[in-house]
Amino acid sequence: MPLSEHEQRLLEEMEKQLHADPQFADSLRKAESAGRYSTRNIAIGLLIAVAGLAVVLVGISLSSMAVIGIVVGVLGFFLMCFGVYLALSKRGSAGAGVGGSNGPAPASPKRSSYLQRLEQEWEDRRKGEHN
Repeated sequence: MPLSEHEQRLLEEMEKQLHADPQFADSLRKAESAGRYSTRNIAIGLLIAVAGLAVVLVGISLSSMAVIGIVVGVLGFFLMCFGVYLALSKRGSAGAGVGGSNGPAPASPKRSSYLQRLEQEWEDRRKGEHN
């Protein structure tokens, strides 16, 4: 379904404003990359999960020593769970404390005020069109 002339004008105006505001483009890039999975986390998480599976198998093989086998098996299970958790964690959540320069706490107030300003500008434009 093609856009109407009014919608095309609005889209062109928004694109011009996006190109004029480099901070907004940077914030979009950061938000986009924060939501992706980290290849490093996936690789390390899978290695830990496989090691946990190996520990579970060792725990099963120690069935002659029941208590030790159960403890080793449970530890292997928790190791596997941690590996899967690490593999499925997003970039921003797992890597922020290790070497990330932008933590989630300082960015939140700035981002929320920025979004509030954008919403206000959008509402002002909408009111201007209707008048």
